[in-house]
Amino acid sequence: MQISPHPTKEIHRLSLEHLTVDQGSGKPKNTAKRCWQCFRPHATCFCDEVQPIANRTSVVILQHRRERFHPFNTARIVHQWLQRCELIAGHNSELSLQFDAFPLARRVGLLFPGEDAKLLTELNPEERPDQLVIPDGTWHHVKTLMREIPRLQTLPKYRLAPTSPGRYRIRREPNRHALSTLEATVSALQSLEPETSGLTRLTDAFDRMVTSQLRAQTSNSPTPNWRRNERRRSGMPNVPRVLTGDLKNVVVAYGERELAQTDAADPQTAALYWTAVRMSDGKSFQCAIQSDSFHNENLRKHLRLPLEEINNAVSRKTFRERWRQYVSPNDRVVVFHNSTAVLLENMNAKFTTHLVLKSVDLAEARSIMNRVGDPNSLPTELRNGSRASERLANLVTLVRYLNENYEIHSERRPME
Repeated sequence: MQISPHPTKEIHRLSLEHLTVDQGSGKPKNTAKRCWQCFRPHATCFCDEVQPIANRTSVVILQHRRERFHPFNTARIVHQWLQRCELIAGHNSELSLQFDAFPLARRVGLLFPGEDAKLLTELNPEERPDQLVIPDGTWHHVKTLMREIPRLQTLPKYRLAPTSPGRYRIRREPNRHALSTLEATVSALQSLEPETSGLTRLTDAFDRMVTSQLRAQTSNSPTPNWRRNERRRSGMPNVPRVLTGDLKNVVVAYGERELAQTDAADPQTAALYWTAVRMSDGKSFQCAIQSDSFHNENLRKHLRLPLEEINNAVSRKTFRERWRQYVSPNDRVVVFHNSTAVLLENMNAKFTTHLVLKSVDLAEARSIMNRVGDPNSLPTELRNGSRASERLANLVTLVRYLNENYEIHSERRPME
């Protein structure tokens, strides 16, 4: 039995009906039905236009989990059209495990910009890769994929040199020549296998999808919140401007509070453990403060602080002196909850301006703060396995996310 090297893909068009809650009655109500394959409303579904392309260079797309069900994600279109294409999506840790077990060609390459990346259009035929790995996500997502999937770092890199602006007008791009995942894939294949027919049909279908979406926005769209690809104005609302620069004077801090003592003469709650890191140089700070709360076994288990840290606890006066030496008047101490900043005020240790990030109106902020922090984002001396280290790691990740995605002149989306 002969097996075709380019098996035909079967596209199953399914429906997904979303349920939301009516604000008046509190009862569930139906909203627009979506196609489960492309995750778009049926009015703008593109699945009927799929015309499989027999590409020679196999494509492997590693998709960040937050892009998986995004209605504007073009990786799904690429996966539907290209006969030799694998799409792997999941959490970074899951992606790393799956990619480690994934069989790669001998001449495999990673499509990723950089000084050490070779330009695809300048390769001789014998130098061209047989397989391309393409990360899919925002610029921040792609950087986390590169950092947390070690196998990616071992692959030779290849890059594109776009000569015309990207055509993805319904998602924000970092600059005029930034490309969506679909545009980048097509451009790469046109450089590697110019003889392959059908690639222009894919970009034509992509253009029609974008145009139909923009038309739907201006009419009675079932998804009125989808927006045009417009530049964000300088200084995004609700994000402190100091986080859009070089983070030179930004100190990220987290503190654990002592147990409340309602019968005490001074009922104000103080910190019993304080930890911080300076974003510009990674200089760390950690200090346990003497407190009767450390005698509480349940609290100690909750905090997961090493016994050595507790035994080295200092007085409040010593803590204030150390903290004053660590921060400078020009610093901005970033905390997530205002109650954390109050801990310093209650100890007369507020020596500089505080910024509270809980008020940032961004869904990603709560998502980042609600997961288990990655200790690798912290200096080695702060990775003590404590609850404080996890929370501080989350806050550092959030600050970096805001800085990389909302900085006025930063590159936000090299791929979609």
